[in-house]
Amino acid sequence: MNEPVFVIPLWADLTAVGLGGVQGALFASGFSDDGTGGRRLDLLGVAIIGIVMGMGGGLIRDLLLNVAPTTLQSNWYLLTAAGAALVGMLLANVFQRLNGVIVALDAVVIGLFGAFGTSKALVLGLPVVPAVFVGVCAAVGGGILRDVIMGLPVAVMHVGSLYAVAAGVGCAVLAGAVALGAPVAAAAVAGVIVTTVIRLLAVIFDISLPEQRALHRRKVALETTSIPVIRPAAD
Repeated sequence: MNEPVFVIPLWADLTAVGLGGVQGALFASGFSDDGTGGRRLDLLGVAIIGIVMGMGGGLIRDLLLNVAPTTLQSNWYLLTAAGAALVGMLLANVFQRLNGVIVALDAVVIGLFGAFGTSKALVLGLPVVPAVFVGVCAAVGGGILRDVIMGLPVAVMHVGSLYAVAAGVGCAVLAGAVALGAPVAAAAVAGVIVTTVIRLLAVIFDISLPEQRALHRRKVALETTSIPVIRPAAD
């Protein structure tokens, strides 16, 4: 029995790769003018980060699904990622003045990679929960690779605006819609929209998951309130 074939439209895949390349180059460009003697990147370094951000999600997705990496089956993926990284480098000063554009770009990239990963996993026959997991890994994979290569703390592991959570909710919506009989393409669009909206709202309203230490302090406070405190009698 032949395995089902899932083909992401080339224009859609290249759009995600290009947006990821621009975003990665913009992020890396912030380290290129460090005058404090700290972390500095040359043009090649910025280009590499852009390419990793553009292609990383797709590579991680296909490795988890044990299929040939789509991004290595065509010349266009690497060319698009490299070209997008170049655009990000050349227009870094312009984009840095448009913080909202960068935030929106980040949200859309997460949504696209998450939707593509979950859709492909579902069509290849994975159950809903593993398919959502693959989608989330594809959504955050480029950022994880970027942080590891740059020697930075992995952003998804630390307190901040909802990142993996936004991807997880969007991928879950996609998987749920497909399970209810919706076409994969329509479900993917819904997943991208949900992920993008949640991510943007998290940034705008500074929403994040509770910090682990805060949870511990809250637990201790609740426990100690039940302990009677004996105060010395007044003279």
